[in-house]
Amino acid sequence: MNTVKDIAADIQNKKIAPIYFLMGEEGYYIDKIADLVGNSVLTEEEKGFNQMVLYGGDVNIDSIISKAKRFPMMADYQVIIVREAQLLSRSIENLGAYIENMQPTTILVMCYKYKTLDKRKKLAKLIAKKGVLFESKKLYDNQVPDWIRRVLAGKQYKIEDKASLMLTEFLGTNLSKISNELDKLMAILPAGTSITAADIEQNIGISKDYNIFELRDAIGLKDVLKANKIINHFAQNPKSNPLVVTISLLFSYFTQLLQYHALPNKSRENVAKALKINPFFVSKYSTAGRNYPMRKVSQIIGYLHDADVKSKGVGAQALPDGAILKELLFKILH
Repeated sequence: MNTVKDIAADIQNKKIAPIYFLMGEEGYYIDKIADLVGNSVLTEEEKGFNQMVLYGGDVNIDSIISKAKRFPMMADYQVIIVREAQLLSRSIENLGAYIENMQPTTILVMCYKYKTLDKRKKLAKLIAKKGVLFESKKLYDNQVPDWIRRVLAGKQYKIEDKASLMLTEFLGTNLSKISNELDKLMAILPAGTSITAADIEQNIGISKDYNIFELRDAIGLKDVLKANKIINHFAQNPKSNPLVVTISLLFSYFTQLLQYHALPNKSRENVAKALKINPFFVSKYSTAGRNYPMRKVSQIIGYLHDADVKSKGVGAQALPDGAILKELLFKILH
C-alpha cells in the first residue's frame, strides 16, 4: 500500500499514475492528494479544457468512464477528479472494465471517503497493479499530538505539549479541522514561534484552564476545588461546553481507566499501547487508578449513564444541565 509521502514525491517528480483511488476514514489525506494531482499535472491555461471535478451524487460509473475515454485538448493529459465517489459504492466494481483498458492520457482521481474497497476483490487488485490504491486511516487520539508537531515543524513552528493536547481534546482526530485551526495560528504568529496554551486560548477560543482536559486531570487527582471551579465554568457557559459532550468524554476516560485496571502489565509502553493514549498521559492514569479502584470506576460509569439519560430529559425535565453536572461530579468524587 502506498504512503502519502511516496505518492506526493512521485507526483512532484512528475511520475503520475493513470488512476488514484483514495479511500478510507480520514478525509484529510484524500483531499490533499487529490488537490496535489489537480495542481501539479496541468498548467492554469490547460485546466480550462482538460480538468473537471465531478461529484458522486451527480454522475454514474458509465458517465465517468465515458469522460475518461476522451482525449485531452491541446495538452498531454486530462484530469478528472471525482469527489464523494463513495456515493457510487453500489456500482463501483463496474469501474474495473475501464481500468483494464485505461486511456493513457487521462488521470482519474477517485475520492472514496469513509469507505474502503474489499482488497480481495478484482477491482482493488486491478487498481493496485495499474495505479495507486491508497487507504487513509484515522489516527488514534495518542497519535494526533505527534502529527500536529510534525505538521508545524515542517513550517518552522513548535508547539508545547499542553497546547497540542488541548487541540486534540477539543477537535478530536479530525485532521481537516485541526489543520484549519493550525493555519489560523500560523497566519497570526510568525515562523519560529513555539505555540503555547495561551495562544490556543486567545486565537482559537479553547480555555487553557477550563476545558475537559483540565477537568479530567482534576478528577483523576481528586482535586475537588479545581474540578468544581471547572464545572461551575461549564455550567455558566453551556454553549461552549455542552453537557452531552462532557459526559461522553468523561465516559471515554473512565472506560479507559477500567481497561487500565484490567491490564496485567502496567508498564508505560504497554499502557500507552493498550489504551491508545500518548505516553505523556500514562502517569496520570496511574494516579487516577490509585484514586479510583475498579469497583468505584464501575460505579462511576453507571453514574455517567444516569446523567446521560437525565441530560436527554428522561425523568428530570426540570433539572438544568448545570445541576446534572454538579450532581455527577459530587458522585464521582465521593
